Amino acid sequence: MTSPHDRNNDGGVPVPTTPAGASSTAPAEYPPASPAGRGMFGNQGSGDVSGYGGLVRQRKPIEEATRPYGSYFDEVRDALEEAYPQFGDAIEKVVVDRGELTLHVRPERIAEVCQVMRDDMSLRFELCSSVSGVDYLGADGRRLHVVYQLTSMTYRRLVRLEAAVSAEDPHLPSVTSVYPTADWQERETYDMFGIVFDGHPNLTRILMPDDWEGHPQRKDYPLGGIPVEYKGAEIPPPDRRRSYQ
Repeated sequence: MTSPHDRNNDGGVPVPTTPAGASSTAPAEYPPASPAGRGMFGNQGSGDVSGYGGLVRQRKPIEEATRPYGSYFDEVRDALEEAYPQFGDAIEKVVVDRGELTLHVRPERIAEVCQVMRDDMSLRFELCSSVSGVDYLGADGRRLHVVYQLTSMTYRRLVRLEAAVSAEDPHLPSVTSVYPTADWQERETYDMFGIVFDGHPNLTRILMPDDWEGHPQRKDYPLGGIPVEYKGAEIPPPDRRRSYQ
């Protein structure tokens, strides 16, 4: 390896030099080891947002929006309220945050609301593109939330429905009869969060083995130490793995 500055005085011919820090036993060396920190990747300050470093983030409370909401959000609410007489009983709150509209729906009413959102000519949310789960452990008594992303291809609009259930009674109706695309999405949410969709045609696990115990994306699920079925190997928890340099 040569440097443009390592030249002799006879014609400027480069002279080979040894790179600083290299040894004759390996082409490259690991950087000096540093003490393992509390957070991931050796972090010792407040920059660790993974939680392993003990950083606690204050969750912003979800507040109901006041009218006018702006954009097409007022039109969507008015159309749903007109088409669905049980609006006042079914909709817990309307939230507008970061330019997005979320309707918080009572879990027992979610299928009815989806039916109206799809079929009413003023709404026409024909596509359910996603059904997913969220676990608000320690922040909400009904900690398990199901989030539905609806799209109106007719009016080019998006809206989010959200329903909350408790871990002790994680049941709500399936929307597969309204949106067939929710079939495998509800199965994945059941698999990862243990939320039971009553009336689903085949509510079985889709990612984990059928005999797997627990639901991996719940926040009280163990982080690691799950035996791997390969020569007795075991995956250690993230907080017991080596510190990355």
